[in-house]
Amino acid sequence: MRIVHEPQMKFDEVDIATIELDLKSRDDIPPILHGLQHIYTNAALRASVFKVLERVIPSRSGPGLSNEDRHRKADPRLGRPGMEQWKILVLGVLRLGLNSDYDRIHELANHHDTIRQMLGHGGWEDKTTYNRQTIKDNLRLFTPEILDEINQLVVKAGHGLVKKNAPKDGPTRIRTEKKIELHDSSKALRARCDSFVVETNVHYPTDINLLFDAVRKTIEECARLSRSYQLEGWRQYRNNLRQFKKQYRLIQKLRSSTSKVEQIKRAREEKRRKQYLKYVLMANGYQLRVRTSLELLEKRVRSSLKLLHLRECLGFAKKLMSQIIRRVHFNETIPHHEKIFSIFQPHTEWISKGKAGVPVELGLRVSIIEDQDQFILHHQVMRRQGDEKVAVEIVEDTKKRFPELAAVSWDKGAHSPQNQRELKERLDLVVLPKKGRLSQADRQREESREFKLMRRQHSAVESAINALEVHGLDQCPDHGIQGFERYVALAVLAKNIHRLGTVLREAQKERQRRKRGPYKKAA
Repeated sequence: MRIVHEPQMKFDEVDIATIELDLKSRDDIPPILHGLQHIYTNAALRASVFKVLERVIPSRSGPGLSNEDRHRKADPRLGRPGMEQWKILVLGVLRLGLNSDYDRIHELANHHDTIRQMLGHGGWEDKTTYNRQTIKDNLRLFTPEILDEINQLVVKAGHGLVKKNAPKDGPTRIRTEKKIELHDSSKALRARCDSFVVETNVHYPTDINLLFDAVRKTIEECARLSRSYQLEGWRQYRNNLRQFKKQYRLIQKLRSSTSKVEQIKRAREEKRRKQYLKYVLMANGYQLRVRTSLELLEKRVRSSLKLLHLRECLGFAKKLMSQIIRRVHFNETIPHHEKIFSIFQPHTEWISKGKAGVPVELGLRVSIIEDQDQFILHHQVMRRQGDEKVAVEIVEDTKKRFPELAAVSWDKGAHSPQNQRELKERLDLVVLPKKGRLSQADRQREESREFKLMRRQHSAVESAINALEVHGLDQCPDHGIQGFERYVALAVLAKNIHRLGTVLREAQKERQRRKRGPYKKAA
């Protein structure tokens, strides 16, 4: 059974609305809790968020279910009580808002008094504790779509607070050609868009170490399944792995010759080719044995999901063996789109953005679009795409969520003639610098007051990117593309809730300052 939050308070339980948070604290926890408290105490916002959270339920499980049934959601009215969705949201936001691993979240959930109050627990009488694996399993129930819907609600709530707390004399107004007051947050949104790399948790890839990973996993998985289903042939699998690793280490030590004597260089290269061939032949021999066992397992294992990982690793091994032969024996250059950079995180890309001291990053690009109030309106995980490929798409998606979006700025990496044309059709002001020599019309456009103002303000998006990286988006520890997208979406939501809490705290501090008066302040 699943409920979003238990409305009936227990003895010694503290009402979330009455939790007192330290305004002077410089830690990250109080602003996040302020944002969460606002979500809970604002009736309209709570109802909207809770309605979305109702969809955070696990898939069906149990014996006798078909593969189709296992992908369906469980009935929230049946079964034992599960973790309340509000608690899942609180712990998920804290995980990314604090850049914490599950061990720290487990400790905070069980022993941090204020966080336990936000989770709905009382004081000395409430002895409820959380299991680390339970927290981990429940946070995996989030989907990027659900997190995106909650994020939209949080951002709109933030816009309402910013508008409410704005000075009475109002913002400065600069009119565009279409007479839109771009700097008035109550009328239109102006944003800045940029991308950065979120690394995956992988080692540096070479074709020989990737092949070793693939063969090792196929042997280990095949041995495990064979033992479970009483198949023979893999009793000595540990010895097989030792022999294969010995050959792998031997190749690692064989570096290319630096000798200037041509004969010595040729001899060294010939020795390397022979060792590579021996390595590939050994890998191929193990894979043939695995395929034989797989044919037998397919007759005994009812669920094909249990064999899925084994088949995937076999496919990786076959592809890597082919690429090694092509590269070493036929001196062929492997096209970039054919290369594999991780068998554990196959979505990993080799990215070079020209950063000083960082020649290459292994991960995926993420594009974000941030508004003038420092809320991230939308984000997009980019798969084999550059900035110029997603500029129009991310604007279209953002305008569906926030129709008041009127102006967006980019750097030169997003420029293309097609982007310039299509973005002008969708926005009132496009701040996209052109690459290369400027025409008279381009120069006039880029020297306009509105263009220059937003161009100067564009660098502020780097602050948002830095905040995301500091709070967990430097590297994604979660597995698979689904885990990656969920992790990024949760980080964006945590950042916006943190910003929501900061706006609330600043407004509260201002009210206290006004209440004290100038005399007490000076004293």
